[in-house]
Amino acid sequence: MSEPPTGGTPAPNARRELTLTVDVRAPAPVVWAYVTDWETQGEWIPATRVRRTGGDGRSVGSTLDAFTGVGPVGFRDTMEITEWSEPAPGSDGPWRCVVLHTGKVVRGDGVFEVVELGPERSRFVWTELLDLPLGAVGRFGWPLVRPGFAAGVQLALRKMARLCERRYTAPR
Repeated sequence: MSEPPTGGTPAPNARRELTLTVDVRAPAPVVWAYVTDWETQGEWIPATRVRRTGGDGRSVGSTLDAFTGVGPVGFRDTMEITEWSEPAPGSDGPWRCVVLHTGKVVRGDGVFEVVELGPERSRFVWTELLDLPLGAVGRFGWPLVRPGFAAGVQLALRKMARLCERRYTAPR
């Protein structure tokens, strides 16, 4: 069984994509600010703590460290921001952040996008382009793991939308 090459292209047929979306009753800049507030992601991503380890967390080259688990049992997900774009005022392009997962367990690219649907509505799109570990075993196991992984991410997205909407509509 071969692991994907470090820093290079994954082994053939090892990359899998998962894309999930949620609509949010809040303006796109509000949603963008919330989903890219790395230190508060634990509010909506179960059993996960994220911290910025380098840079400002809002530009290419910034680094992040996430731990998903309970107590000492879990895994670390280190990331580097490889793309960061925010639309110019008046344009309708998406807000977009791409991270390269550089850890031992999670490898590949993660993409956050926020698309404006109207003045008070937006869509958050989360894509993971995962380089599966364990060669043929990982490729065989993905169809078994994918439904549970997708369900967990979708629950997190619905929670994020509720929390973001609450913050947006809270009295200031």
